[in-house]
Amino acid sequence: MSFIINEKVTWVGKIDWELRNFHGFEYSVDKGSSYNSYLVRDEKTVLIDTVWEPYAEEFIKNLKKEIDLNEIDYIIANHAEIDHSGALPALMREIPDTPIYCTANGVKSLKGHFHENWNFVTVKTGDTLSIGENDLVFIEARMLHWPDSMFTYMTNDNILFSNDAFGQHYASEYMYNDLVDPGELYSEAIKYYANILNPFSPLVERKIDEVLKLEVPVDMICTSHGIIWREDPLQIVEQYRTWANAYQENQITLIYDTMWEGTRRMAEAIAQGIKDVDRGVNIKLYNMSKTDKNDVMTEVFKSKAVLLGSPTINGSILTSMAATVDLMRGLKFKNKKAAAFGTYGWSGESVKVLTEHLDKAGFEIVADGIREMWNPDEAALDRCREYGRNFVKSL
Repeated sequence: MSFIINEKVTWVGKIDWELRNFHGFEYSVDKGSSYNSYLVRDEKTVLIDTVWEPYAEEFIKNLKKEIDLNEIDYIIANHAEIDHSGALPALMREIPDTPIYCTANGVKSLKGHFHENWNFVTVKTGDTLSIGENDLVFIEARMLHWPDSMFTYMTNDNILFSNDAFGQHYASEYMYNDLVDPGELYSEAIKYYANILNPFSPLVERKIDEVLKLEVPVDMICTSHGIIWREDPLQIVEQYRTWANAYQENQITLIYDTMWEGTRRMAEAIAQGIKDVDRGVNIKLYNMSKTDKNDVMTEVFKSKAVLLGSPTINGSILTSMAATVDLMRGLKFKNKKAAAFGTYGWSGESVKVLTEHLDKAGFEIVADGIREMWNPDEAALDRCREYGRNFVKSL
């Protein structure tokens, strides 16, 4: 499948309806994804990115239906991660001398992946490649989200090929933002930002400001994954600016795991106490042993405060919660408050362990944690409700 974007640009990528995990098993994908590759035909012909390696043979076969491969003058590798570059080895076997334009870090990464000394041409921000009526302008986007990442801007047609920025893991035959369900689109876009780009939010802000200061028109944003932004394309840029600025909504999220339901009952009682005081706040509860971790991290991203709960086991916390707090630390959430809770039988270290992890992850600890012995009785649950009331007041 291919489709014409305009008279000069054709999409030649792959929609992957079956994809359910990404980055190994670190990122869950509910609605598939796409690997967006673009063929630009001006006086010179340019291929921007390829597809993931499992689809390399299919990609080359379909690309040959579009063009004689020997007519490709240049290849641009906006990003060396193999979901973008996986078909490069197969392509370069066909056209081995074709120049590959990428950043200096892109050369290192591509050589690291494929151990080939292809005809690399290194570029940096502001470098330009003339292809006829249009120029391609390169903009380095280091750590969005790899050191090699860059954008490519096509003059006259005013298209920003934005690499991983502004994308989503979202499969659709429609492929344009004005045709798909906007609720689905933004749900996948915020999940993508929270789980992939949030650690680099300060860089996101600076890069957006840098691009906007160029004062170039942007009529379309062609992403590397998911939907192309053609109707009011800068809406997603402004949304990224909002998300990058220590984003939060009026939401409190309780995240826990439980052995014999005591910690779950504590979570529900704390939530009830919060609601007693603030009926306008959105409260969400998640059992981490039963819930997708990336969906929960998206909810943490949206929250102004979180409460983490675990019973004590072996002087520590349940493994699902240990993984959760480590993931939270790596995602570098900002401007969020937190506290901990949990049940115990004799030693009772879980609340202390969770609190220490939350502190190291950059959360503001606003209250001492609460712990209850064994299976909380009604008096213990009353204490949890009161704890919830006091917690929300402290915000």
